Amino acid sequence: MQPHLQALYGFAYRLTGSSQDAEDLVQDVVLKLYPKLEELESVAQLRPWLNRVLYRQFIDSVRKKGRQADRPASDMMDSDDQSDWLDSLASEDQSPEWVLSRDRLGPQLDKALDQLSPDQRTLILLHDVDGWRQEDVAEVLSVPVGTVKSRLHRSRAALRKYLQQNMEPELIAGRLEQ
Repeated sequence: MQPHLQALYGFAYRLTGSSQDAEDLVQDVVLKLYPKLEELESVAQLRPWLNRVLYRQFIDSVRKKGRQADRPASDMMDSDDQSDWLDSLASEDQSPEWVLSRDRLGPQLDKALDQLSPDQRTLILLHDVDGWRQEDVAEVLSVPVGTVKSRLHRSRAALRKYLQQNMEPELIAGRLEQ
């Protein structure tokens, strides 16, 4: 499992939005799988299988916590040691206009993502932010690829609708199409 721990942590961080929660989630998965090391050796593709186990563990923890896990992203970020994940994304165009637009768009996008259900937010983060292929997302979520495509379409539509209703008109022009 050692070669996959960093990738598991990255996935857990995207799901939880907190480094401490991500570490706890990965630790829970490792502790859960440690007694089953022989079974791990027989798994053909270990990384997708581990991601599926991690995702299911995350869903179980969300269900246990109830709606408490569905809190704003700003509450999940520890401002002392983490920067906003949207601000950390690289861009090809670092013009002053782009930087101003990003600084104004980032908080709006955070709010919009908070309005999505945890499943919709997970899809957007995995596919659009992390760049996972739809087939990989389908395998981790244990659903057909067609289901991922339709859910991703609905998630993007919900995100777009929220942004169009709640953003200033000058920010909308050109940004939603990207």
